[in-house]
Amino acid sequence: MKLPSLNAQILLGAIFGVAAGVYLHGLGAEHQTAQTVLYASGLVGTLFIDLLKMVLIPLVFCSITVGIANLRQHQQMQRVWVTTILFFVSSMAIAIVLGLAASLYFKPGAGLSINLFEHAMQNFEAKQLPLPEFFAQFLHGLFVNPFAALSQGNVLAVVMFALMLGIALVMGGERFKHLRTLLQEALDVTMLIVEWVMRLAPLGIMALLIKLVAGQDVAMLAILAKFVAVVVGTLLLHGVVVLPLILYLFTRMSPLTFWRGAREALVTAFATSSSSATLPVTLRCASQQLNVKPEIAGFVVPLGATINMDGTALYEAAAALFIANLIGVELTIAQQLIVCFTAMIAAMGAPGIPSAGMVTMVMVLQSVGLPAEAIAILLPVDRLLDTLRTAVNVQGDMIGSLVVQKLATTSKD
Repeated sequence: MKLPSLNAQILLGAIFGVAAGVYLHGLGAEHQTAQTVLYASGLVGTLFIDLLKMVLIPLVFCSITVGIANLRQHQQMQRVWVTTILFFVSSMAIAIVLGLAASLYFKPGAGLSINLFEHAMQNFEAKQLPLPEFFAQFLHGLFVNPFAALSQGNVLAVVMFALMLGIALVMGGERFKHLRTLLQEALDVTMLIVEWVMRLAPLGIMALLIKLVAGQDVAMLAILAKFVAVVVGTLLLHGVVVLPLILYLFTRMSPLTFWRGAREALVTAFATSSSSATLPVTLRCASQQLNVKPEIAGFVVPLGATINMDGTALYEAAAALFIANLIGVELTIAQQLIVCFTAMIAAMGAPGIPSAGMVTMVMVLQSVGLPAEAIAILLPVDRLLDTLRTAVNVQGDMIGSLVVQKLATTSKD
């Protein structure tokens, strides 16, 4: 009997995972069956994420280095770099404006009392991180001993070293052709391992979603329902309308064609809530299913997984206005612009791990004088919202690679 395609298996795994999670939530945390299934789901889900993380660093290092080295053949490097950064900044700016506009219109939090969350705020200690200190830490984290960065899984530092090594390979020309060949072969081997790991994806995604859905706090979701609805609605607007529209305007690719090719990565991002862990799958979808040139995908996608965070930026802007409404503070236009700028910087600096946006959220609140402790209010719903905003982050990376390929390459290439 012929098995369904991997795409179909992943989709079925996700659907079954959500359904099983709902059923286990109904049984209650104390039920023996629920405890057994959740324990097994935890093991399988952790194994799947660990396997993805295992190939993450060699994949980032080899794909960016080889991508830049191959771009030299068409003198495309500068165009690709500039177009990539312009796309990332523009798409994040659009996402932030959408988040702010929706929050200003619907005013989530306006009808709630801050006293509802007093206990949570008292028991939560937010790490204070002023903007200058954040910049200092961000810049300090860019340039690290490459061996230490590789061993510690420091993606941002690995990206920076890979960029510099790729440029050095271009400048060195034929002197370093053997090293280029070696890195290309290392990338090919890593992608082969990714294909093996993806055979576990249906089970891994099912296990992750069972654990996520079964562990939701329904009472807190009801209290924060309006905020959750605004964030989910705005993320869907950005992911289903805005980004596909940008893709169609620049490449004439239909949204259905894109979603068919990107489905594996989007479902994996939703289940893992980690754009970094999803990176091997994202790169595979971009190069093999969406037909992005390997040198373009190898440069744009890993860089995007590090600094392009549409969903996170949108969420942080909306959350800042939600907390302002909750405590009865009306932000001025100037303060809203500050939120826009800080949300973009914070999203770029957020590591691609689950709930990383909560770390940088403190900086966004501080930028307009809102209490950092209020971040505790968002914690019960953050993990749920993190699934969708990570999927939007990853979608932005893949659409970015397609747009950059169209704009930065010429017909003679």
